[in-house]
This record gives sequence, C-alpha cells and structure tokens, in this order.
Amino acid sequence: MAQEEYFEIVNDAGEVIGLAPRSKCHGDPALAHRSVHVFVKNRAGDLFLQKRSQTKDIQPGKWDTSVGGHLCPGETYEEAAWRELQEELGVKPQGADRPALIERHRYVWRSPVETEHVCTFEMIYEGPFRLQEEEIEEGRFWTAAEIQEAVGRGILTTNLEHELRLLGV
Repeated sequence: MAQEEYFEIVNDAGEVIGLAPRSKCHGDPALAHRSVHVFVKNRAGDLFLQKRSQTKDIQPGKWDTSVGGHLCPGETYEEAAWRELQEELGVKPQGADRPALIERHRYVWRSPVETEHVCTFEMIYEGPFRLQEEEIEEGRFWTAAEIQEAVGRGILTTNLEHELRLLGV
C-alpha cells in the first residue's frame, strides 16, 4: 500500500506552519497548502490543457491547466513546477534546450473542499509530451476561441476558468 502524501500547511502569508496528510487537506479548507500550475503554450499561442483522470478526487474528467500539483515538503514553487512537468508531461528539466519558465502570478484559491496558495508559471514548448496515464486522460493544444467556447459550460475546472481570467484569456 502506498504511503500517503503530506503537504506543508501555510498561514495567510504563505509561511509553513505544519504538515498534514493529503486526505485531510482535501476536505478541510482550513488546512491551506501550496500548489503550482504551469501553462504550456506553443509558438502560435495555443494553450496545452490536460483532461483530468476520472480517478482524481477533485474535479475528475474536466480539462485543467497544462500541469498542476502540490509542493513536496521543503520544495520551492519552481522545483515543484519542473518536477510536475517531468512527471505529468515528460518535459525534461535539464539540458541546453530547456524552455524558460516564467512566473505569471500567485493567488489563494478557496473552494468548499480545500484552500491552496497557487503559483502559476508559463512556458513555450511544442512537445513532445509523454502523458502520465494514471493522472491524465488526454491532452492537447487549445486555441483561444476553443477555450472561450468552453468557459462556463462545465468542461473546464473552476480553478482553470479563474486563472484564465487572471491571464486575460
């Protein structure tokens, strides 16, 4: 049996004040924890989105940011972004052809089941991608028009729709 993940609990200022298991954090909005998102765009400006696996405990089967995940204890947002890029999409964090990772914004996301301190990055990358099958049902680049057509129809995660507003999409 796999050992449960632990997240660092943070206060309103984002300072680490403790640890709690994932199962407690995903059910108690008082246990604020950190997460990272990465928006991967191609040179044409299309946005790569992933369709969350039906087995996910939060918003299964919906289209979401290119990459997203929680920080491991002691990890920085940038370290988590590269780890998640490699785990979920197979994007290597080393080498001369490593794409630039640009921080876009930070915000606090509150929902009835959790509170996350989110740091969002963006990068230009055309692929190739190797999707993590247990996390992602499918992934593809979406045009701005396709994204606008999907907003408000229950196809995208609520968090993604919030971030799209922050990005002005």
